[in-house]
Amino acid sequence: MKIFIWILFLLQMGGLTLLALGIWVSSDGGSLLQILRPFSKQSTQVVNVGFFCIVIGAVLMLLGILGCYAAHKKSKCLLLTFASIMLIIFISEVATGVVALTYTSFAEGILRAWATPALQNQYGNDPAVTKLWNSTMTQLRCCGFSNYTDFIGSSFQNATGGSLPSICCRTNNNTCTPAQAEYSNVQGCFQQILMIIKENASTMGGTAAGIGLLEIAAILVSINLYCHLDNEDS
Repeated sequence: MKIFIWILFLLQMGGLTLLALGIWVSSDGGSLLQILRPFSKQSTQVVNVGFFCIVIGAVLMLLGILGCYAAHKKSKCLLLTFASIMLIIFISEVATGVVALTYTSFAEGILRAWATPALQNQYGNDPAVTKLWNSTMTQLRCCGFSNYTDFIGSSFQNATGGSLPSICCRTNNNTCTPAQAEYSNVQGCFQQILMIIKENASTMGGTAAGIGLLEIAAILVSINLYCHLDNEDS
């Protein structure tokens, strides 16, 4: 019984961690989801991990209370309910992890498929796309998806008489020519975005793995307690 209570306590702490992590990812202006949120409109493969963490964290905390009450009352029905819900949550987390890993594996192809046409045709014309890229390039100190060549022949370059976005040049001039951009050698945004993806994936993956182990332990101990109570009734 004491082991079960300790596992439930750790599970609640894990739920609180997930809740805090989800709130941080969803609200942090420099986080992965803030940078990639507009891309999700172009691909249904993007999962709002922050919202998922908030929901699962809150549910885990409530389940911890349910588990404590079930153990205190020695209720087989509540213990079975607890184990069943915990199993569903664990399966959901595994499925979400698989989707997230799959998306990360194809991140470059998915982002490039949207980014290149957007920079060529929409940057400078579409306010939302322009604001997104200006914010991203300023925040990450990068130019385009691969580099300044993403803007060569673009609608923006044609409209500005051959100039590129000023962030692509390390000069004090208001204009940025392809020659100046080549000399400045400002890196593209993809590597920085990929680094952010990997950093967030490592943080959230490690947290999820630890909580997953706690969930498995909680399921096994609750089933064991259920069987023990069943034997007592017999």
